[in-house]
Amino acid sequence: MLAVLHTWSQNLRHHPHLHCLVPAGGLALDTSRWVATRRGFFLPVRVLSRMFRGKLLAFLKQGYRRKQLRFPGALAALSEPRAFHSLMRTLRNREWVVYAKPPFGGPEHVLKYLARYTHRVAISNGRLLSLDNGQVRFRWRDSKHNNRIGVMTLDAVEFIRRFLLHVLPSGFVKIRHFGLLANRNRRQALALCRIHLSATTPDISALLTEQQKSALCRSCPQCKCGTLHVVTRHFAGEPANSNTPLACAHFDSS
Repeated sequence: MLAVLHTWSQNLRHHPHLHCLVPAGGLALDTSRWVATRRGFFLPVRVLSRMFRGKLLAFLKQGYRRKQLRFPGALAALSEPRAFHSLMRTLRNREWVVYAKPPFGGPEHVLKYLARYTHRVAISNGRLLSLDNGQVRFRWRDSKHNNRIGVMTLDAVEFIRRFLLHVLPSGFVKIRHFGLLANRNRRQALALCRIHLSATTPDISALLTEQQKSALCRSCPQCKCGTLHVVTRHFAGEPANSNTPLACAHFDSS
């Protein structure tokens, strides 16, 4: 599967969640065949929700035993073992919600949709309205009220605090691939999948915009055989920097 981490809600509060793309099947353990899910069935959502609950609580308890968890501010009381384990019991006795649905518009549509915001940050410039007298105004979508569009006003310091909640720690990976898509065995595994499913190698160019295709096909004017990558842009009226080098990269089929 492919998993993309998002940590924000529309109002910039801490709301960690994963967007996952999961194939409805996989290779047999001996890789001799493709094992598909039953027709019209992907997985039992209630079982998945309880499995997710059990795994997450187990990891939290493990982190607590290893003193890897921190409890700042209002959470300070949870540093006491009795309070922490009481919270774990409460969470274990609640039903957890896991939402799964078939892809809308087919796999290609889902991939294009996910690709548009995998590298977005918590808020785009287009949602920012104003900064006046230390107050930041921005648009947000209220999912609790039929996705109604509203305007939120925050103190600038609070706005910055919320934004920085979503800057990932150094070395933290936002996008991860598992199973068939894991970097270690992706090429061999996908080749086997195509063989078992009698599928052809996809035409990647069909998924690209004209601008992306043009960028991929741009050859280096210096060596004539590499691919040109833009490292800087100069606009009319600006002095050119003669020290800026031209850069190209060479790729082969391996």
